[in-house]
Amino acid sequence: MDNNIYLTKQYRTHQMGDQIDCPLALFTDNVREEWIDYNGHMSESFYLYAMGEASDALFRYIGINEAYRASGFSFYTVETHINYYQEVAQGEALRFTTQILGLDNKRLHFFHHMYHGQTGDLLATTEQMLLHVDMNASNAAPIQPKVLVVLEQIWQAHQLMPAPKQKGRVMAIPPIKKT
Repeated sequence: MDNNIYLTKQYRTHQMGDQIDCPLALFTDNVREEWIDYNGHMSESFYLYAMGEASDALFRYIGINEAYRASGFSFYTVETHINYYQEVAQGEALRFTTQILGLDNKRLHFFHHMYHGQTGDLLATTEQMLLHVDMNASNAAPIQPKVLVVLEQIWQAHQLMPAPKQKGRVMAIPPIKKT
């Protein structure tokens, strides 16, 4: 993948004093040709890819950029849950929202909703847990202060929002009751 793509995209960045949106709306896109599968709609793996792009928009917003990563720090995803609701075709508009569900000095728990950009229909959701790492030491590390301050502001505002109904879903097939 071309890492220069991150240098050419326009990302919104948090400025001190900015009002925190509940939820954040930081990313839009269109379904790309290479995301289409043999069934003629967006392939399941590209739903996660698109959600990853929404995560990148969040990272840019809170101050994680090339300089931050060059200093040896980043977030790594440790768990992801995806729910698929509707198909979407090539060229259709996508809109994402992001809600912070939890935060401590090393972990970030958030939730993305993916909507159709024109109809507003819910297409998919993802819940993710990330760990902040010192990439040079290959260990968990405290979130750097400038980033943590912004995340704490978002977390404070987002705690007032209701939790998404899909939060914490468990995947299981219930046992068949014998009669």
